Amino acid sequence: MFNQLEILSDEQSEKLYKIRKYIKNLDGVCIAYSGGVDSTLVASLAFEQLGSKAIAITGISPALANTLREEARSQAKWIGVKHLEIKTSELDQQSYSKNPKNRCFACKKELHKHTTYLSKKLNYKIVLDGVNVDDLKDFRPGIQASKNAGVVSPLAEFRFSKQDIRDVSRALGFPWWDKPAQPCLSSRFPYGHEITSERLKMVEKAEEYLKEGGLSEVRVRCQGSTARIEIPKNELKNFFNEFNFSELVEYFSLLGFNCTSLDLEGLISGKLNR
Repeated sequence: MFNQLEILSDEQSEKLYKIRKYIKNLDGVCIAYSGGVDSTLVASLAFEQLGSKAIAITGISPALANTLREEARSQAKWIGVKHLEIKTSELDQQSYSKNPKNRCFACKKELHKHTTYLSKKLNYKIVLDGVNVDDLKDFRPGIQASKNAGVVSPLAEFRFSKQDIRDVSRALGFPWWDKPAQPCLSSRFPYGHEITSERLKMVEKAEEYLKEGGLSEVRVRCQGSTARIEIPKNELKNFFNEFNFSELVEYFSLLGFNCTSLDLEGLISGKLNR
């Protein structure tokens, strides 16, 4: 069992006790594991309670930035949980590549085609994911696809908020407890703008450039041939001080962007859902 290094509130301690008890009573589980703080907590607790009968599964496609893939690998190794990577083909489906408003439904449907198959092959009865109670308040069509596939969301079931997840992760000594939310690269495209592997790579390279320049959290929204940079407002000063704008524009131009802009409203998760 992971040692608790910090005191949690009574409510958080109760939630942690309940989710541990729930997972302990399972015969074995597959976890839809992205490497984000939510699914990593589920994978950690599953490994803690079930050992080798817990398997973390990451779907690999051009929509997953390579840096996030490496982080998922590193975190799984740190935890000790068995980690499998499975290639998914959502980009081959127009229900995804045409980027309709329910694009995430197609993504999760494709992912759980693989997770549920593997779960049945291993004679495990259940697949878990990292959906939390705050996610239920947002526009998340992928949640319905997961439910349709029979996937269970224990964090939501036991009323874990995002803050609960960060607090518990910190208390258990997980070094990624404050890792920023990092949705898939397809979320950078307005609905109706077609998604291709080439355009995803443009966005990935653009964001890598900005992070290498010192930004901890960034989105590059791709609107046609325009790149719109979003960063937290508290990093704007760093952005203006650290980056040579001529070099930035030149690099983005080489990637294929004809125009590069900065969103003065700052980084707002889910902005394209407004």
